[in-house]
Amino acid sequence: MKKLIFAFAIVLVSFTACKSDEDCCLPNPTVNNLIIKFKFDATQQRLNNIGQPATIPAGNAAQSPNFSRMSANYIEFAPSATTLLGNGQVIYTGAETNEGGNMAIDFQNAQFAGNDEVFLTIPLTDIAPGTYNWVRVSLAYQEGTIQVFGGGLDFVGTLASFVGYNTYITSLDFDGSTTGLFQINENKLQGFWAFEALGFTTQGQAPAGATTVPNPLFDSSPVPQGSCVVTGQFQNGFTYTGNETEDVVVTLSFSVNNSFEWTEINADGKYEPSIGEQLVDMGLRGLIPSVSN
Repeated sequence: MKKLIFAFAIVLVSFTACKSDEDCCLPNPTVNNLIIKFKFDATQQRLNNIGQPATIPAGNAAQSPNFSRMSANYIEFAPSATTLLGNGQVIYTGAETNEGGNMAIDFQNAQFAGNDEVFLTIPLTDIAPGTYNWVRVSLAYQEGTIQVFGGGLDFVGTLASFVGYNTYITSLDFDGSTTGLFQINENKLQGFWAFEALGFTTQGQAPAGATTVPNPLFDSSPVPQGSCVVTGQFQNGFTYTGNETEDVVVTLSFSVNNSFEWTEINADGKYEPSIGEQLVDMGLRGLIPSVSN
């Protein structure tokens, strides 16, 4: 009998102690997240710098790369078309460094995501309630395969393109392949690229200002030259009340429709760097954001 009373007393004390501290009795509140995913779409409309449909200029040719991964250095939700860059809800800023001199994107500490993969997850509580109609994304890096022609043969090569304003790169290799290894150890401005195919490697720099950066808000909310801040509009806006009970997924669909463009020497629609055909543009061709739960 004494043992039974003692056991009951322990249970009673434990229950009473727990009731005095709500956190030990109640389950932890569920944390709902904002999840940012990337999508690469070769069928999405091809746009120019001011967000209008764009054709391939005479004398040039283009193809849609098969991107394996991308990186962004800045993501911002903007309420209106007149919200200036930086005055919206900034949800992500990537790592930067002055190791190479001027401030630059820190490539070795960047985040990456592939097609239909998650790039960023943050608590929804980090976002101010409101309605956001636009998204701005500063792209930093693209990596994927392109079709190349040379020596009478078609083959596939891997292209890395640095589209951010300035990037500090120590080294670069494609998918862990030592045959694609580049030692850089310096800052590179927008337009730097590196290429590997069949064990052959090369690198170069696209002309300044040649990288297309679609911004439909060109007149009301411009972005700095060389920043690669691509702008896109939510079809029906994105309203966050602060009372959401589920995760919110925002998919950023980037147009890669003929985004790799070069000057033609032999007008056959094939990229032939061996005869002097030059890369002139590797910027993404539009952004469509969408929201789902």
